[in-house]
Amino acid sequence: MGSSLAALLANPRLPPKGNLSKHVVGLVAICPRADAPSEKEVALFRKLLWIPEFIFNLWRAWDRRGGPESASVHRFVGADADDEAKRLQHLYNCQSRTPVWRRMSWGLLPEYRDGVPHGGLPGKEVWAGLDIPVFLVGGAEDSVTPPEQVHRIVAYLEGSRTAPLSDSEQADTIIDTAAPVDIHIKVSQNGGAKTIDDIRDEDFVRRKRTPNIEEPSEDPTTPSESLTSIPPLPLHPKKVVRHVILPKPATHALLYTPATARVLAGLVSDFLVQDITGRLSLGWQLQYLSRNGKWDVKNLEKWRSVEPVSNRTIGGVFRAMKTLREVDETHSPKEFVKNWGHIVKDIIDISHDNPVYDPQSLEAGGIHYHKFPTVSKVPPTDEEVKGFIELVDKIRSDQKKRAEKEGWGDEYAVGVHCHYGFNRTGFFIVCYLVERCGFTVREAIDLFAEARPKGIKHAHFKDRLYVRYSGVRSGCE
Repeated sequence: MGSSLAALLANPRLPPKGNLSKHVVGLVAICPRADAPSEKEVALFRKLLWIPEFIFNLWRAWDRRGGPESASVHRFVGADADDEAKRLQHLYNCQSRTPVWRRMSWGLLPEYRDGVPHGGLPGKEVWAGLDIPVFLVGGAEDSVTPPEQVHRIVAYLEGSRTAPLSDSEQADTIIDTAAPVDIHIKVSQNGGAKTIDDIRDEDFVRRKRTPNIEEPSEDPTTPSESLTSIPPLPLHPKKVVRHVILPKPATHALLYTPATARVLAGLVSDFLVQDITGRLSLGWQLQYLSRNGKWDVKNLEKWRSVEPVSNRTIGGVFRAMKTLREVDETHSPKEFVKNWGHIVKDIIDISHDNPVYDPQSLEAGGIHYHKFPTVSKVPPTDEEVKGFIELVDKIRSDQKKRAEKEGWGDEYAVGVHCHYGFNRTGFFIVCYLVERCGFTVREAIDLFAEARPKGIKHAHFKDRLYVRYSGVRSGCE
């Protein structure tokens, strides 16, 4: 129902008329229905809705017998769903109030005149009239709105050729599209914009910070990052139709079922970034909207509070680390060799910047250094994952030879670090554990979190991992 109503509000040619459709830049429809109920279905539903409320409540109570294992729960999440999904669905069913449900149902039923539905749940005319990016998601095991509904909507959208808006309809949008965003920033005392209207494009740029007397740097050897481009922000993105049917066990409850929620979040994120604007990328926002440098006093203290190395070897292969600092008393290369050189025999530096320590100090202590630069805040690409796995394969092969030649003990590992050793480090380690060591993605994420408490912190990194190993890809018009 929600997807259909959203499509109605996003359609500029159909009532209710208003300004909302001008501000809609895309639509995500989860388990959508393609058409209004048929004339026979409407007649049956109207008869059922005339049943007195107390009798209706008795039927609902009977339908909920068995709690999480009741027919009312199985109808939405399936009999084979995990316990958490069943618990949530049972909770939602119990919270649903009959009067609210009945009013909602009455509103969804159209009136048929000469075989044509009027009002009620939107159908073909509404879907076909959309001229924005649309992402349709269904569940293979959905018995409430079967996945065939998604394919019907795709056919409506792909078969339509939306006519241009009239002059009156597009007058405001032409101005919005052509006009530059002229919202000069007024910096407040804390360095931020006073209101959202005060933000300008230049505010998205984190310029290179140069240490000076007023702004001392704890580590002037650390290079800063700067933004070279800002993703465009079109007010009316080009129409694109994407769709995906999530495989079993995806049901009507795929939005909140643990087995599908992460995959769905990752797919929706991809749609927003690729088809609407790159500014909706959480990675881009985290990277370029930050006003603090990595080695500002506050962030330096944060770095110092992080454990230098994971509390155990992960999957028999890795030790997750934070970056070393040449000037640090406890986590400099010399101290690291002294404390960890008997376990960590190679270090892969996946940070984007030049290291703030001398790798030669590691090499002199018998630890081989490997640079594999990646960008912070952004999940690694498929090519980067492939390159990382190939690098680790080579290092492990070399380590076996060195172990025999140099007489190492039984435990030796590959150290991996970005800045703090959580997000990018965890992402790459999880990928290796899945592709080379036989772990499921959830097992690998949990294993990393056990060895490196709190684990991968960025939700969009975990979403990307679930999408990567789900085998699910969205189709495009």
